[in-house]
Amino acid sequence: MFEQAFKNIDDVLWKDAGCTSELDYTEQTSWLLFLKYLDALEHDKATEAALDGKKYTHILDAP
Repeated sequence: MFEQAFKNIDDVLWKDAGCTSELDYTEQTSWLLFLKYLDALEHDKATEAALDGKKYTHILDAP
């Protein structure tokens, strides 16, 4: 399951970002996973605040 996900990320990085070595893949993949984690965390916090009737301010502005 995870192996295929990483292969898909590597394929995109190889074609679009021009990553040329495994070190590039590691750096870029780590950054993508961090952003995905942050997005999920922000979504959970916003949902929790909405359920409590509070307003949640996102860490990052929407693009």
